[in-house]
Amino acid sequence: MSITTYGVWAASPSTTRGQPTQLSADPKGERIAYASNKSIFLRSIDNPAVSTQYTGHTAQTTVARFSPSGYYVSSGDVSGSVRVWDCVGEGSTKGEYHIIGGRINDLAWDGDSQRIIAVGNGKERFGHCFTADSGNSVGEISGHSSQINSVSIRQQRPLRAATGSDDTSIVFYHGAPFKFNTSLREQHNNFVYGVAFSPDGTNFVSVGADKKVWLYDGKSGEAKGQIGEGEHKGSIFSVSWARDSKRFVTSSADQTVKVWDVEAGKVVQSWRMGEADSVSIPDHQVGVVWPGGRSDGLIISLNLAGDLSYLADGSQKPVKLVQGHQKNITSLTTNAQSGKSETLWTGGIDGRICGWDAVEGVGKKVDGEAHTSYVSGITSARADTGRMYSVGWDDTLRMIDTTTTTFLDASAKLASQPKGIATSGKMTVVATNSGLALYQDGQKTGEEQLKFEPTALAASNTLVAVGGNDNIVHVYSSSSTKLGFMTELKGFTSQISSLAFSHDGSHLAVGTTSGKIMVYKTHSWETATDRWSSHTGRIASIAWNPEGTHAVSGGLDTNIFIWSLTTPGLRVKATNAHKDGVNGVIWIDGGKKVVSVGADAAVKVWEVKGLV
Repeated sequence: MSITTYGVWAASPSTTRGQPTQLSADPKGERIAYASNKSIFLRSIDNPAVSTQYTGHTAQTTVARFSPSGYYVSSGDVSGSVRVWDCVGEGSTKGEYHIIGGRINDLAWDGDSQRIIAVGNGKERFGHCFTADSGNSVGEISGHSSQINSVSIRQQRPLRAATGSDDTSIVFYHGAPFKFNTSLREQHNNFVYGVAFSPDGTNFVSVGADKKVWLYDGKSGEAKGQIGEGEHKGSIFSVSWARDSKRFVTSSADQTVKVWDVEAGKVVQSWRMGEADSVSIPDHQVGVVWPGGRSDGLIISLNLAGDLSYLADGSQKPVKLVQGHQKNITSLTTNAQSGKSETLWTGGIDGRICGWDAVEGVGKKVDGEAHTSYVSGITSARADTGRMYSVGWDDTLRMIDTTTTTFLDASAKLASQPKGIATSGKMTVVATNSGLALYQDGQKTGEEQLKFEPTALAASNTLVAVGGNDNIVHVYSSSSTKLGFMTELKGFTSQISSLAFSHDGSHLAVGTTSGKIMVYKTHSWETATDRWSSHTGRIASIAWNPEGTHAVSGGLDTNIFIWSLTTPGLRVKATNAHKDGVNGVIWIDGGKKVVSVGADAAVKVWEVKGLV
């Protein structure tokens, strides 16, 4: 048996309200780089389902920048650490440098791909200039009294650099080595969020929370003047130049993205995101990049919700919207309707649920009134209904129409916090802190009071299994409207954390917080195997392949295991599958592939071969 990486469907960029999020494109215009949770993702622009994940950081990442050569990426995190790594080969780390005693807000490379300036919110200093290969100092970033939000380096000689800060000033540097030249304090009267030199080095531009756009001479640093007074109605978070240096694009909290003509000093195209004439905080445009090296003039903008909008000249609406999860994915399931490709459904810690085409790897957020917090379970209703059910820590049961990928208006209030949801025949069972609630077609048909607190739930066509905080698995038979007690499975030394019936209902796998998995035959409740015990942490999810011969498990130890029922001692392992833990696993493509989700907010596909 073997398990190998087949694909990574990237997490969405991490965003913070009222703060710019940096996007970077490689010189060829083929990939974008961004920070998400503790990872950096390099994502194909033309096929967003193709991406690479870098997991070298141990803290929340904040920014990633391609080098002008296109061979390396520099990335920073909240601890003040900057890593330089190979983005063409294996992703090996070239250098790790601790720059400042706080968050790295932005990075910039010089035109030779040799020097880097890192800026942010440090304790002793707000930025530093160093060599990419050794970390040696090649200048001093000074002149600011508050955190620096943005930095840019002129790509031609003589080298120049500019930084924008919360102290409302812009500092202009001469290099190399870089040293303070002049401070520009008259232009902005609020936080400066973005500075950028034009690709030809003639101009540089600054934008900020005062909604102003200023142009400067790229060589001397002298202010040329403000343009477009009053165009933006909200803070301008980001700016990016076109390759021809004649235009640049800005993104703002007023939900707009605007393209500016430098010579005319005015806007030549504008896009507004969200519903017309309505204020939508998730549609704040907090980042933008204009990838060079492309002939189609594509612009990519990022909103506060983490969605990437592809904007094209002449089109008033985005030509493509790339969606996914920004935060920990907590739930995973699948449903296959006749005549359609398999669809995966994922739920996150923030209440967002996405549907994914299992073949294309494209995600779409479920529209409508969503959960407001942690999604603790998603399950498929009967195949003929076209519905999914989800439960969340907002104590509600919600229904999803799978054909339109929207929440239905109807929702049910739960008695207490839900621990899981499962479908048994025509009945949907929800485990809450207080017991089991039974539903049919979204209507409550009964409830079962329990003497223990449920910790895990699973169901087959005729059986329902509930793991309790008493370290016992309680098994019930199910009819269309009620449950009948059957048996108890005892002898566990730790809490039950995951349960899974095989597709034909002949076996039940029980995972515990200690990392051990037991398998039982459901016709006799004898032990089928007790040898699946290689996890070193809590078992978060177990799933059986369609034939019921193998199972996959994922745990808090970040690992995924494939187990064989006929040869219990045989197993294969995918180590460090998800940074900070695996939360869900499932089989797709008739048992040829496994999909996993975890705390890194990414969806990963694994190819499984040679099952024995």
